[in-house]
Amino acid sequence: MNVAICNYGAGNIRSVELAFQRLGVTIIDDVRSAGLAVLPGVGSARTAMAGLRQRGLDEALRERFEWDRPILGICLGLQLALEHTEEDGGVDGLQLLPGRAERIASNRVPRIGWAEVNGRGTFWFAHSYAANTPCAVAWSEGIVAEVRLGSFVGVQFHPEKSGAAGARFLQQELECLSRV
Repeated sequence: MNVAICNYGAGNIRSVELAFQRLGVTIIDDVRSAGLAVLPGVGSARTAMAGLRQRGLDEALRERFEWDRPILGICLGLQLALEHTEEDGGVDGLQLLPGRAERIASNRVPRIGWAEVNGRGTFWFAHSYAANTPCAVAWSEGIVAEVRLGSFVGVQFHPEKSGAAGARFLQQELECLSRV
């Protein structure tokens, strides 16, 4: 399987790349033709969306979604797939999924650290915003941890920084794709 990681000038690109390489995946640059496109994310929503637009990755991701080609959004990547985010005074997202990213209503913001996800293991989180969407399929401490709609899977946690649990999650996603 080959994977393209959307490089729009944001954080965790290298750690995501290394996590997939450890699983034997070939990393390529072409988002449109890859077996899986990954939209990683560390940074601000406004800057990330500008970077996606500047590089034409926003349209490439929308095309993949329309063509039912797999996309994995990680943390900010999940939030950018929504219609809108409250971050940076409000930013329109890629609009792949219904919903919004909203500031976490908690005394613990940013939410950083290890947390359980629906009995599936403990994963690493680092975020101040969370998805509010009908596409949620898993939660962590009452906050959306995973969403799915069509060919899109998004996680609020960082599988690339979540040790064995994160590697298992990525491997399971790759195995699901290989059966399709």
